[in-house]
Amino acid sequence: MRRFAAVVLPLMLISCSIPKAAPGAAEEGAAQEAAAQDTPSARIQAIADAKPDLYRSMKDMKNWRNPYLIVRKDAVGLLDVNNNEERMLKPEAVLQALADLPSSAWPYGRVVAVQEIGIVGSEQDQVEIRRTKGIVAGTLAEVHVVINWVPSA
Repeated sequence: MRRFAAVVLPLMLISCSIPKAAPGAAEEGAAQEAAAQDTPSARIQAIADAKPDLYRSMKDMKNWRNPYLIVRKDAVGLLDVNNNEERMLKPEAVLQALADLPSSAWPYGRVVAVQEIGIVGSEQDQVEIRRTKGIVAGTLAEVHVVINWVPSA
C-alpha cells in the first residue's frame, strides 16, 4: 500500500498542477489563426505565383490586366485598367489596396506593373520619386510580388 501511495500520489499532484485549457481556448486559437491568414500580406501571398509566359512578350501595356502602379513623388497611383482611372495612395497603403483587389485582378499571378511618372520637375522631385519607388519595391518584395518595371513615357 505504501508503494502504491508513493507512486500514485505524486502522479495525482502533477496532474492537478497541469493547467487545463480554458473553455473556448480552441476557438480563440482558431480565430487568431484565421485573423493571421486574413492580413494583407497573407491575402497577397495566397495569389498564385507570377506566370511570366502570359506577360513577358507583351509590347503594349494597354493590354495589361494585373495591378498597375504609377510612382509619383508624393503618392502611388493604382490604375484601374477597366476604366482607366487612377486611385492615389500613400506608399504605405499600397499593400492594403492590392490585398483588397479581387482575385480576378491577378490573371498573370502575383505580379504588378510599376512605372515612374514621366513628368519630373526639380531634382528634389526626382529624389522623392526614388524614395517612393524604393518604399514600393521593398513592400512588394516582402510579400513576394514580382515587379514588371515599365519605362516612363
